[in-house]
Amino acid sequence: METKIFVFIVVAALILLIKGLRLLYQYERGVVFTLGKFSHIKQPGLNWIIPFIQTMRKVDVRIKTADVPRQEVITKDNIAILANTVVYFKVSKPEDAINKIEDYVFAVRQFTQAALRDIVGNNELDFVLTEREKIADSIKKIVDAETTGWGVDIEAIKIQEIELPAEMKRAIAKQAEAERERRAVIISSDGEFRASENLRMAADNLAKSPIALQLRTLQTIRDIASDPSEKIVLFLPSDMGELLKKVTG
Repeated sequence: METKIFVFIVVAALILLIKGLRLLYQYERGVVFTLGKFSHIKQPGLNWIIPFIQTMRKVDVRIKTADVPRQEVITKDNIAILANTVVYFKVSKPEDAINKIEDYVFAVRQFTQAALRDIVGNNELDFVLTEREKIADSIKKIVDAETTGWGVDIEAIKIQEIELPAEMKRAIAKQAEAERERRAVIISSDGEFRASENLRMAADNLAKSPIALQLRTLQTIRDIASDPSEKIVLFLPSDMGELLKKVTG
């Protein structure tokens, strides 16, 4: 009889031992409750809790990614845009993430949506389009300040896409085209100015040397005369002969 009792106790102890075993991976923490009250945190590895008295909830402490669905946001200058963001966050205090918030992933997503509307609504469209990083940093500060109390740290927030209304896209395209035309005119006028400066300098040099001027005239005549179909009428200065004598020497 005593042997049966002993065997029963041993078997019961083994069952309790096995039933209380819990395995936690390196990226997990265990939030232990004793009779419904939070008692302590279990670290990675093989752990044991008291069956029927203690329970444990696993919490993943790796960085998570939450996509915030595309939503319509109105800027300060009353332009409706569509924007979607992505949030990178992780649990820093597992006990708070379990005890203070029902679903911290859903809460982070919803709070980010609200912060996005607030920040974009306080800035004009040009700033939103050109300063995405500043907008994202402002959103991160607001969300991080709230989620710290939930045991959640916001690692980063990125604005993935900003979509403009069709009429705004056309207006921006026209503006970009006008800007390209303006730059083309500036480049063309700058080229003409440089060419005129070069011509002026060449004219000044030729004016200083009558012989060089006459030689340039003869070279031009030779170039024109290379085409036999062309007729050339020359009006030579009276001193051309003397100049040629000086050149041929």
